[in-house]
Amino acid sequence: MSSVSIKEVATRAGVSPGTVSNVLNWPDKVAESTRARVEEAIRDLGFVRHGSASSLRAGHSRTLGLSVIDIGNPFFTDVAAGVEDVASERGYAVILGNSSGEFLKEERNLLVFAEQRVRGVLITPAGANLTKIDQLKKRGISVVLVSHPAEHADQCSVAVNDIAGGSLAVSHLLSTGAERIAYVSGPHTVRQGADRLIGAERALTAAGRDPGEALQEITMSAMNTRAGQQAAEKLISEGRLPDAVFCANDLLALGMLRGLLQAGVRVPQDVSLIGYDDIDFASASTVSLSSIRQPTHRLGRVATELLLDECDNPGSHAHQQIMFQPELVIRESTR
Repeated sequence: MSSVSIKEVATRAGVSPGTVSNVLNWPDKVAESTRARVEEAIRDLGFVRHGSASSLRAGHSRTLGLSVIDIGNPFFTDVAAGVEDVASERGYAVILGNSSGEFLKEERNLLVFAEQRVRGVLITPAGANLTKIDQLKKRGISVVLVSHPAEHADQCSVAVNDIAGGSLAVSHLLSTGAERIAYVSGPHTVRQGADRLIGAERALTAAGRDPGEALQEITMSAMNTRAGQQAAEKLISEGRLPDAVFCANDLLALGMLRGLLQAGVRVPQDVSLIGYDDIDFASASTVSLSSIRQPTHRLGRVATELLLDECDNPGSHAHQQIMFQPELVIRESTR
């Protein structure tokens, strides 16, 4: 059976081949009634776009690249859902790359994206070195930073104010009477964890406390539940528990909670505990977890809208650095 051509689709829909091409590549530029006729003709005839050929002609494909640092973290799963929603609405597919916070894996992800001629890239960088991102832009591939503020005015970014979030968390712990607070985070290369530490220190300073004395920093090699439980074991082995623990994400906090409870430490009676992200599991844990909420799904949606606007309007697009504010959610673990 021979393949259906764009010309045949155009004849069936009563439009020009150029209009069919616009529906396939820039659907927003076609009147809704016309678009509906063309889409009906595509379905009736069983037309399938020759993806590689159209990519070669346009210089890119109808795909977007998304690189995150930990797809195992529900935070990034929710962000990805927001990305996919907008991409699907606009006729794009999403290629997902998980860097695991490793620079080499991130570089490979970006190389694959470029080889696949993606229209644009959304990325939560594995560290502060954004050289590879600049190289993508030189190739004509638009880039938007997600959950990572832009450092230059010629970059688009969508992030949450992590310094404010860290301050919210520690201010809340201080309000419960905590004197000694432990901060558990991942590698220092993770920008979000570093910013949350800055916020924690600012909250202590504002309360007249010396961060060097009141805050114990515990750095783990990962930011998952296993690392959280190991951090709990470390605190317990030291023989002097803090009054409260602030974890840089909810996975760390859930692991910390499990480690404390297994050792007979009561939460919050002996140690108060707060996480970050407010993933679904936070409210469903054995002791419901207080957390700092981020608008994860909205992060993904807004970032994708910014990216596609830059792709479609390179000459008139205004770069934006959008910063959302976090929200304190109080549950049993700090009451």
